[in-house]
Amino acid sequence: METSFYTEEELLKIGFKSVGQKVLISKKASFYSPEKISIGNNVRIDDFCILSGQITIKNNIHIAAYCALYGGGGIVMEDNSGLSPRCTLLSATDDFSGEYLVGACVDDKYRHLIKGTITLGKYSQIGSCTTILPNVEIGEGAAVGAMSLVNKSLPEWSICFGIPAQKHKDRKKTCCNLSNPQ
Repeated sequence: METSFYTEEELLKIGFKSVGQKVLISKKASFYSPEKISIGNNVRIDDFCILSGQITIKNNIHIAAYCALYGGGGIVMEDNSGLSPRCTLLSATDDFSGEYLVGACVDDKYRHLIKGTITLGKYSQIGSCTTILPNVEIGEGAAVGAMSLVNKSLPEWSICFGIPAQKHKDRKKTCCNLSNPQ
């Protein structure tokens, strides 16, 4: 039976740093430097996603269609975090202060790159069309609303949104039954 996801054998041939069990990756996703990408257990990556650079995807994670993860400064997605469609994570980006030229085809002596790890904490969820910039930590359990720009770290168990994203209220830990583990 034909499937739109890679088989286990095909995943191994891509050359990821590591791949866990129960991994579903669309054949329409693109990977650059897969030897720098680690993928945990129970992970699904949907159509038209781009993953490039130093990326660690832990367990129980869904990356929805059209997401782009640029890991030049490093990206870590902790257990049970997720990305809704069309999210962009830029762990390295040009300096747009106006003091430098920008663009991948510009000689490096005229550019200034800003790099820093992006970390999505456990149980965090990022809404559709959100952009996350370098040096940002999304706290455990934080939820970011659609079409937000995250340019600074966000607190644990908060609901944040906007341009730039700001905390608007607390998120209850009971949404995941975390306050009463069994």
